[in-house]
Amino acid sequence: MSNVPTDLKYAKSHEWVRATGDTAVIGITDHAQHELTDIVFVEVPDVGDKVKAGDACAVVESVKTASDIYSPVSGEIVAANQLVVADPALVNSEPYDAGWLYKIRLTNPGELEALLTPQKYKAQIKPA
Repeated sequence: MSNVPTDLKYAKSHEWVRATGDTAVIGITDHAQHELTDIVFVEVPDVGDKVKAGDACAVVESVKTASDIYSPVSGEIVAANQLVVADPALVNSEPYDAGWLYKIRLTNPGELEALLTPQKYKAQIKPA
């Protein structure tokens, strides 16, 4: 079973959100990195980019596929994790810590309410 921290919110598209005040950290879930297998390339958004919830704003490539990463919330990119650009395997080894992708200043904090709770995300990824 995948690791699903209880202090995060989740998007149906397998991104996680750690919100603190008007800023949120975004990454992909343990389940997503496990499905992708060995991640070999990460493209993060540029600081200053403005994104809307649902916009593709990053790319993660593994040995078997490339996947767009969608922003679960709207806002302005305030930080991009250059460590994962230099060492994409961090997304595999530490998806909730050093493997985060970007930080965003929320323009609509109410969007957080539309995201999945850890319990609902676990139900979504549970094997049939």
